[in-house]
Amino acid sequence: MGIAADVYFFAASLPTEEKFGIRSQVTRAAVSMASNIAEGCSRKSDKELAHFLEIALGSSFELETQLLICKTIKIGDPLIDDEIVLNLSSFQKMLNVFYSKVSMNASKS
Repeated sequence: MGIAADVYFFAASLPTEEKFGIRSQVTRAAVSMASNIAEGCSRKSDKELAHFLEIALGSSFELETQLLICKTIKIGDPLIDDEIVLNLSSFQKMLNVFYSKVSMNASKS
């Protein structure tokens, strides 16, 4: 959820004409990450949790790509962009480990 909050601050630094473009894309991807983890944790099986973790991971890579595009075309606050990308890298590593453990438990069931 911290990444999602940071993304909203970053999105506010984007040009107004990007309201329905990249601004919408980055906020939706960030919210999707947190939402899918929450939804997965509410499920009854490790198989279902793993599915939602996989979606959250995909959203994190989508967000990372969008932030790199912003950096490349020089829009938005570059300091916030860099901070989010660093946090995303840590998030992706942690989520990959969690996903691997949940997936292994799911395959044992």
